[in-house]
Amino acid sequence: MSSEAPNAANETRLPAHGLRARTVALNLFQEVQTQRLSLDDVIANSKAYRQLEARDRGFVRHLLSSTLRYLGQIDTLIKHCLDRPLPQRAAAVRAILRLGITQIVILKTPAHAVVDTAVRLCVQSRQPGQKGLVNAVLRRLSREGPALFEAQDSARLNTPNWLWESWSAAYGEETCRGIALAHLREPPLDLTVKNDPACWAEKLGGSVLAGNTVRLDASKDITALAGYDEGAWWVQDVAASMPARILLSGLGGELEKLTCIDLCAAPGGKTAQLAAAGLKVIAVDRSPRRLARLRENLQRLALDAEIVSADATTWRPASPVGAILLDAPCSATGTIRRHPDIPGNKNQKEIDRLCDIQEQLISAAADMLAPGGVLVYSVCSLQPEEGPGIVDKLLSRRDDLSRRKIAISETGLPPDAVTPAGDIRSFPSHFAEKGGMDGFYIARLQRRG
Repeated sequence: MSSEAPNAANETRLPAHGLRARTVALNLFQEVQTQRLSLDDVIANSKAYRQLEARDRGFVRHLLSSTLRYLGQIDTLIKHCLDRPLPQRAAAVRAILRLGITQIVILKTPAHAVVDTAVRLCVQSRQPGQKGLVNAVLRRLSREGPALFEAQDSARLNTPNWLWESWSAAYGEETCRGIALAHLREPPLDLTVKNDPACWAEKLGGSVLAGNTVRLDASKDITALAGYDEGAWWVQDVAASMPARILLSGLGGELEKLTCIDLCAAPGGKTAQLAAAGLKVIAVDRSPRRLARLRENLQRLALDAEIVSADATTWRPASPVGAILLDAPCSATGTIRRHPDIPGNKNQKEIDRLCDIQEQLISAAADMLAPGGVLVYSVCSLQPEEGPGIVDKLLSRRDDLSRRKIAISETGLPPDAVTPAGDIRSFPSHFAEKGGMDGFYIARLQRRG
């Protein structure tokens, strides 16, 4: 099956970057792999990365994200070239090969530059005895790699077994394959605008998606875009905008008179939506660092919210409220196209741990809800145990809560995004012809009274 390759027209113009940038890339890649850290966090904490020129920073980030995105195919190519597997102690050599293959096969960087720096990286990494192997593998794949890569089953090879089995069981193999292929495409840039999305789409050269999202075709320097300084919009995937939209759609009366609690609120995209709609918002999050970012975002957007630093499982408002949004911490497997490190950093044990936290959070949220109030629960996860599994457990033990089914007309999403139970389940393969979207689960509940 043919691979979903990146935009080759753009990648072939990438310059051959020097040893320093590739050294930084190698160190960051090994940190992601060995410590199971997110690529974003590793980059954010790297002084060496910040000291690179802007062009080299862009190269390093793109090299790392591409390597993680296509890691299954890359490792299959390495296996094709070796008589026996690399030993565990050769982790640095494996990383050098992975990054080198990405440059040759995916980024279309000239092979001579890749091979030269890869051999020098072996010396730097105290693996001089592996120079011959690295040289031979990369030279061979400069000849054979592109054809082999195109013939591989990209969806299956780049998806770990535990995720493939989970998605196939929950949604069927056809949908599972669509999800996996969507993860191989670079995601577009989505903006939620305060008002007049058609006008902003024209100004920014984008298109309107699902009502209030402006989609731009490629990642850009957002601070240089029109409307950034005046706070006309904020970055938010179209799927991530749905929980607040669905909550607002389910509220009656004058919104200005309602208090809404946004639990696990940082970095604040959903808080901004609720505040922009006129609600009095209490934004709760346990991370002071993330709340600082939320505060900065609200300041740029000229929006107000009461900000509370607390653990949402134990914090309680002064009195029950009529609206609550809980976008719970989760495995984030619905955002793999934006965070390709996730498949290597998560496992079923981690998901089981997160489910325990989600159960505590949704129970706490239900306790904060006034009679007649509306609660929206969401996760950016494709794992059913983190979505309907959590909601169904809550409803089985709380007879004062019931589901309020979500109509597709409330969302602007494809019709099959509504589940038989009346919840929302978006897939990365939805809007595929327009660039896809994150995978989300969203349920709307109401307390009787």
